[in-house]
Amino acid sequence: MLRSDTITLTIQVSECNGDFATVILKARQESRKLIQQDRTGAPPSANMLNLHLSSHRTAIVLALFGFFCVTGRCLAHDNDLLCNDGDGSFHAESHTGVTVRVGAARNGELATRKCEATLSWNKQAVTVATSVTQLDLDVFGVDLGLGVPVAAFQIRKSDSQCCMEYQLYSLEKPPRLLRTITGGDFFSAADIDLDGRVEIWTDDAVAVNGFENLSLAEFDSAPTVVLRFVRGDLVDASSEFQAYFDDEVTRLRKELDPDDLRDFKNTDGKLSPNAPLPVDRLHRLRGVKGRILEIVWSYLYSGREQQAWGALAETWPEPDVERIRAAILNARAHGILAQVTRVSPVSPGKRGKHVRIFDATTQSAGVNLEVIPPEPIMLRRPPLPGIADQTSSSSELLLELIIDSAGKVRSAEPSGKATSMNSTLIHAAAEWKFIPALDAGRPVASRTRLAVSLRQ
Repeated sequence: MLRSDTITLTIQVSECNGDFATVILKARQESRKLIQQDRTGAPPSANMLNLHLSSHRTAIVLALFGFFCVTGRCLAHDNDLLCNDGDGSFHAESHTGVTVRVGAARNGELATRKCEATLSWNKQAVTVATSVTQLDLDVFGVDLGLGVPVAAFQIRKSDSQCCMEYQLYSLEKPPRLLRTITGGDFFSAADIDLDGRVEIWTDDAVAVNGFENLSLAEFDSAPTVVLRFVRGDLVDASSEFQAYFDDEVTRLRKELDPDDLRDFKNTDGKLSPNAPLPVDRLHRLRGVKGRILEIVWSYLYSGREQQAWGALAETWPEPDVERIRAAILNARAHGILAQVTRVSPVSPGKRGKHVRIFDATTQSAGVNLEVIPPEPIMLRRPPLPGIADQTSSSSELLLELIIDSAGKVRSAEPSGKATSMNSTLIHAAAEWKFIPALDAGRPVASRTRLAVSLRQ
């Protein structure tokens, strides 16, 4: 029996103080910045653990590899996707007997620089995607509200494609494509508040890419969108998480320099790339414009339209307010929310009771387990600066994780003798993905431990 508390990673560890819940919500924005750097040839910034789960989830083989540069393209963790340009692979069998495989697409016996995914059962198989640039397994064996356990795939068909497709396949025999959601730059199913409801966190990249001649790279992030399936309907649940959007507004307002804001309010608001302004001033003002739009979006997408227009009137050049307001509404209407059936009626901040968290740390090998412990899908390794001067008496850090019923890490804390850990490790742990613990085939939240090596 696999011991889920003894997986060893190679990670540097030092003291850190930070709010892990905030890290979870911000990690995707950091990933986007790394993606943009990678596509322009920046140095690789992370390593990842590539995992293969054998049938019936009774063994794991961990293979550590570094990303590298090929023909001028450097790959980092790209939103922590399993396969990028043919690099990376994963396979596992679900408790329903359907096996997933993600890896390089093949041309005869040769692996290509493209990715593919298949679902197989009883010597039969269905191809999820093939010859695509990026492919990821977001969740496996989780019911996202469609009545059956699913495998959820993120797919980017080409580098030129703005956004991901999120394809949900049933893990019944035979597997069926249940739903495709398009328009987000990423998708991540998670039970953020551990209330037993899994939401799909994404953004409205398709609505704002190129908006006002601004690229996605010029924004810190596209507007966040929180989706949930309720009895098969796709529901916009963003308004239930207003605290997250408020944190975004606070951060963005702090980044607005008062002098720059006054300067922007004296412009025409459009700031086209050909505007007769010095290059450095135009660049600075376009940055101000992007932050203002993000503030307005944060209010608008969290269900507070009145506050959105109040923020717009406060910060935007007055003669241009009505034009930009109409443009914002038009873009939003044609974005990812066009696929939504309805908006959640739940009051903001009204949360359910916390679910029971299964304690996988008490399980031991050879015991008939009531609940099957969580098992890794992907673990990213942070960069490893020189640590030869470290003389810690212990060569390992024991890390305690709480993993939600979608297989995402909700908290990470040092366990045992350790009292602190590196912020880089916290960011990395926030992005780790697991097959969640299973109780009679039903995904449940769990607590588990991983032994983290301090040596390279």
